[in-house]
Amino acid sequence: MEMAYRERWKAEIAAMRGVLAGLAMTEECKWGKPTYTVDGRNIVIIQGFKEYFALGFFQGALLKDRKKVLVQLGQVQAGRVMKFTSAKEVTARAATIKAYVREAIAVEKSGLRVKRRTTSDFPVPEELSDRFRRDPRFKRAFEALTPGRQRSYLYHFAAAKQPATRTARIEKAMPAIFAGRGFRERR
Repeated sequence: MEMAYRERWKAEIAAMRGVLAGLAMTEECKWGKPTYTVDGRNIVIIQGFKEYFALGFFQGALLKDRKKVLVQLGQVQAGRVMKFTSAKEVTARAATIKAYVREAIAVEKSGLRVKRRTTSDFPVPEELSDRFRRDPRFKRAFEALTPGRQRSYLYHFAAAKQPATRTARIEKAMPAIFAGRGFRERR
């Protein structure tokens, strides 16, 4: 697997490698991306996206983030990213990057981990509870899904602000739930 947008972010990758070079980590290729480890444990990963380039912190949620530069992407629980759009920006923020990476190494060495949310930690929207009461077969189909698939649907349903939108999302998801598929899974 090749890193997405590798050519587009060539200068930024080189600049980031330069910043990370002085730190006590090993660069490996994991998931087709430059990944930095300490004692075989993942610390950071370099990622290219269409609109930005990122340094991903595997346990970023545990960092203090004093400068408020870490971003949570989607439903990821532990990971956080630092976004960049130019090599100049990487170089200008080198001291911050190094400080955050040193903290990430310390977190990893301490053995700290983000407490994973379980399915029961996700609220069940009233509209879904109501649907379960009216359709026990649907409730059984939902409960037969893997916990990760259940969490994904619960997150998706609860993210809607309006009750009508939550109801529409539930209705639209029903065929996939009956088929045992997750929220983002195709046939």
